[in-house]
Amino acid sequence: MALQVYSTLTRKKEPFHKKPGDAVTMYVCGPTVYKPSHIGHMVGPVIFDTVKRYLTYLGYTVKWVVNITDVDDKLINRAKELNTTVPELAGRMTEDYFACLKALNVTGIDHFPKATEHIGGMIDVIKALVKKDIAYEVDDGVYFDVSKDEDYGKLSNRDPEQMEAGARLEPNPKKRNPGDFALWKSKPGEPAEVQFDSPFKCGRGRPGWHIECTCMAIKELGETLDIHGGGLDLQFPHHENELAQSESWTGKPFARVWMHNGLLKLKDKDGKDAKMAGSLGNVLNVADALDHVSGEVLRFFMLKTQYRTPIDLGIWDWKNPATPIPNGLVEAAESIQTFHRSIERFERITGESFYAIPTPCDYSVYQGEWPNDQLMSDLGALRERFFAYMDDDFNTGGAVGVLFELVSALNRFADVHQLEDRAAKPDAKSDFRKGSYALRELTFILGLFLSPPQEKSLGGGNELVSGLMQLLLDLRNNLRGIAKEAAKDNPLKKPLFDQTDLIRKRLGELGVTLEDRPGGTTWRVG
Repeated sequence: MALQVYSTLTRKKEPFHKKPGDAVTMYVCGPTVYKPSHIGHMVGPVIFDTVKRYLTYLGYTVKWVVNITDVDDKLINRAKELNTTVPELAGRMTEDYFACLKALNVTGIDHFPKATEHIGGMIDVIKALVKKDIAYEVDDGVYFDVSKDEDYGKLSNRDPEQMEAGARLEPNPKKRNPGDFALWKSKPGEPAEVQFDSPFKCGRGRPGWHIECTCMAIKELGETLDIHGGGLDLQFPHHENELAQSESWTGKPFARVWMHNGLLKLKDKDGKDAKMAGSLGNVLNVADALDHVSGEVLRFFMLKTQYRTPIDLGIWDWKNPATPIPNGLVEAAESIQTFHRSIERFERITGESFYAIPTPCDYSVYQGEWPNDQLMSDLGALRERFFAYMDDDFNTGGAVGVLFELVSALNRFADVHQLEDRAAKPDAKSDFRKGSYALRELTFILGLFLSPPQEKSLGGGNELVSGLMQLLLDLRNNLRGIAKEAAKDNPLKKPLFDQTDLIRKRLGELGVTLEDRPGGTTWRVG
């Protein structure tokens, strides 16, 4: 079916408004860089990186922009706490954000405009809104008059009176309406590095949060975006205000499609719902999570749920050092091993690197090129189901489920044809190789399994660990060989096998899994 996308604005799924081959513009609200990135900050980038990957695969040309908010109340307050400057803190936290994106293989962002680079443009937009009498000046700033926007509230589906509660609104008796929001702020006593000259009667100051995104999005991508994305928590007030001021300024629709990803869901050790918050001490920074799972596991975890639904981290006893990460991440790390084992099997059977398989550029690459009849039938049907899920509002959760079925189909084929046996037929191996290309094709779309997984060091360095493990496996295999050669009534046979089982058991307790295969024994951590 044709690509269907759900828009928060219309509250329904509709055919995507452009055709393959067209240019697509996409803007996603980025971070306020005042603290290290936690895993919640990565959900949006991973989702929209996958959206861009799929659109590109379908033939669209996508330009994707993510802003960096490097001047804001939170930054100013945090810099004061740390006795540093706003630019220094913002620069350091921006680098942390970039490192986290790299770790999770978010590679599709084309530009990261910074708010401080667009102050002049923001002033021009504010001046235009004042001239239209949609914004007004007071002695401490410039405010947007929500009463002048007839359809204000259409994104969050609430009227202005309903929206006042819980909004990031600053009480100010000088405002015309309680819901009016700041376009420009002048606060005496703030650091000089966050104050900029302005033509407004309040003088030097800085932009409000919402006007930053309006200016950067339109400057980079034009007056009407194809896709505007962000977390569900940004729907109001940020996106509502962004939409209002943008359309009041240009007189044009600000975005054709508004996409909002679900937020992380967490439970405490007693199974009760808990919010991830710094005040509770249960924020999991990406850097800390990467001490225990790979960036690929984090990406896989975020994609195995349909993007508009909450992402369930499961239970986390964050006060207990023995449980450094939520059990949802632990389960994802175990689940992803299904694919790593399949990839290793492909490499044993073919002698080739899975990661060197050329990645397809569009849907037509594998049409009509399937091998063995049954394998063709299985994989062809699975491919179609994968694309059906992705066409249904980028349902990566359903698509990931199909990938598990695809791996099962490949493993069945390998088992039936005994492909790991030295006597396996070359034609069957060739069919298996070609069939495995589908796994490469579909996982590439999701940004998964693009390079070999990083080995977790058990201490002493990977080379030393590998050498010691090989020595242990050699000794175990020698014991197995002696036991097999022994006569059935030889009393040493069972004790010898007991020793090989003991080695497997004790390694398993250390997190090392052994797999005995016709070609030898392999091991992995996890």
